Amino acid sequence: MNTQALAGRSPMALRQISQRLLKQLGQRLQALPSDVAKSLPKLIAPLLGLCFFLLIWQVLAARVETSLGNFPGPTEVYEQASNLWAEHKAEMVRADAFYARQEARNEALLARNPNAEVRIRDYTGKPTFIDQIGTSLITVATGFLIGSAIAIPLGIVIGLSPTMYAAMNPVIQLLRPVSPLAWLPLVTIVVAATYQSADPLFAKSFLVSAICVLLCSLWPTLVNTAVGASSVSSDLVNVSRVLRLSKLTHIVKIVLPSSVPMIFAGLRLSLGVAWMVLIASEMLAQNPGLGKFVWDEFQNGSSQSLGRIMVAVVVIGLIGFLLDRGMLALQRAVSWDKTAILR
Repeated sequence: MNTQALAGRSPMALRQISQRLLKQLGQRLQALPSDVAKSLPKLIAPLLGLCFFLLIWQVLAARVETSLGNFPGPTEVYEQASNLWAEHKAEMVRADAFYARQEARNEALLARNPNAEVRIRDYTGKPTFIDQIGTSLITVATGFLIGSAIAIPLGIVIGLSPTMYAAMNPVIQLLRPVSPLAWLPLVTIVVAATYQSADPLFAKSFLVSAICVLLCSLWPTLVNTAVGASSVSSDLVNVSRVLRLSKLTHIVKIVLPSSVPMIFAGLRLSLGVAWMVLIASEMLAQNPGLGKFVWDEFQNGSSQSLGRIMVAVVVIGLIGFLLDRGMLALQRAVSWDKTAILR
């Protein structure tokens, strides 16, 4: 039914049409499987919020004029995302051709001399946007996992010992607010002075970025673990005393299960901090990840740079969301209280 026909209807007729449409919609929803029908209302609100955000973004972007043209809206960002994916596929084709030429050359060399020594050289082409995403994920995982391996045991010790808490609390409160931009020059100097090798296993930029992530992300996990370990129910502590559990058994059987909610709250906060810190660290350390991609596009200053930077912004946000959802799923899997509401 077109808009002109609707405009000619009376208010009563329009009300009847809307009621009929709503009734048809309700019948179709009832026809859906029960699990789909139950989950559908939960999806409507997020979808409406996302559509509203995209609409506002598109409207406002058209009104913002920069030296490189209009600020990119969703359509321009999608176009640049498609271009980046096409560039990645083209680079993969060039890499496959590079290795194919080496294999053909080595086969010909072995045919002439079976004892010849052959080598396969690594492809040294420019990393693509997809490659840089992988580099960022590896870097943040390295810093986050090492930081968590330090924070959780230390947090348990601090939580169970008032003396350790009194000794470590000033240090934690002093170092916790330090910005990654303050850590970065110090870490860069230390890594340059101590990590010297003719054939290094890791690039210095990778180490600098991972260490900055570690230094900035371990504090939420450390604090929350200490709080969780110090807040174990007195009834559980009394049971442990009655059973005469050893210190290690008490920690494994009593403290850790009781502290799981607080530990994972800290881990989720730490992972979010790690992901934010990583981007800033990669910009300055020039680790070939998403941070370096954003910096390079900013320095490039082409007509496509704004759109490419916005692609990186959307990808950074999406990956951050997925990392948080993954940590939440892991918490649900290991938590002893399956009835707890986790969001």
